[in-house]
Amino acid sequence: MAVYRIFPDYDAFINTQVITANAGFDEMLELAGYNLQDVGQTSRTLIHFKSSEITNVINNKIGDNTWSASLDLKLATAYEFPYTHSVYAYPIAQAWVGGVGKFADDITTGSADKSGVSWRYREPNETASWTIQAPYGTNITASFNSQYPGGGTWYTGSGGTNLESEQEFSTGDDLDIDINITNAVELHYSGTINNYGYILKLEDNLEFFTSASVIARYYSSNTNTIYPPALKFSWNDQSYNTGSLTVLTSSEAVVEITNNRGKYQDSGKYRFRLLARPKNPVRTFTTGSIYKTNYALPSGSHYGLKDEFVDDMVIPFDTGSTLISCDSSGSFLDLYMDGLQPERHYRLLIKTEIDGSTFIDDSNVFKVVRHG
Repeated sequence: MAVYRIFPDYDAFINTQVITANAGFDEMLELAGYNLQDVGQTSRTLIHFKSSEITNVINNKIGDNTWSASLDLKLATAYEFPYTHSVYAYPIAQAWVGGVGKFADDITTGSADKSGVSWRYREPNETASWTIQAPYGTNITASFNSQYPGGGTWYTGSGGTNLESEQEFSTGDDLDIDINITNAVELHYSGTINNYGYILKLEDNLEFFTSASVIARYYSSNTNTIYPPALKFSWNDQSYNTGSLTVLTSSEAVVEITNNRGKYQDSGKYRFRLLARPKNPVRTFTTGSIYKTNYALPSGSHYGLKDEFVDDMVIPFDTGSTLISCDSSGSFLDLYMDGLQPERHYRLLIKTEIDGSTFIDDSNVFKVVRHG
């Protein structure tokens, strides 16, 4: 598999509306700029992933392959966004504690949970303030207004490496976040900068906004849905050698998994073997069944993975990171089951272009179950 996800060990959003409130156990993560009694307010999101898991993926799964990494967040609700806007991500420059508060609890009771990070503080019980005045440190900055000091500190670069990541959105986009942070992850992996996670924020002119209520809420790691945030690694692991196999040239074809057990534990890697053949093979004199003759899929063939019940692409088709491999026994692909959500059914889709026609086979379903 050339796509692998790890999930946060903690996350939170911080907000100027209650500068000491913790939302580390909220089901949502928020990016916002809105008006409250003629005062602009802002929300930013913080996410942390274990260094040990980042190292494990790069060392034991990716190996020597060239890779990229991106933050993936699924949108729950959004309000009053302009025609175009940008979201930015940076590596955080100071340590922080996730906490177990919920923002809605504070709005209801008026008593802020102080178990972890907030707009003003990094640690529980209003201790360890975010740095709120220069000097912040080499290549480190912050952004706030005088009424609400705080809001995190982050790296903008290191040793000539740009650590600002941007995702642009336009009208009609689904607003899901898939923002490339490869440079930051590389520096965390190498130990060049400490891994304190990542901060997400709206572009400056939408923060502290007073002309509209620009609010986007994303599912957090505490969600009861199948959409927790993830750090997604992508790489090309294709090996392609057809041996004596004939390459499939008919767009009217049948593609089957020959070794689909139907159920897999959410651990380890599994290789799916594919049988590909023309739907209507050319009649020939033979002592065996021509329907059992295996063909090699073309080298540009790739796969996608869809959640069976919500009809959502878990791994989208991508010609750079989901290419199908081939050896003398036939075409195949590798999936890491521990990079998938357990207790879900998935449909494996095979896509190839033959003679100007696109062929998609979607007949293969399996389930991932929690191991142990």
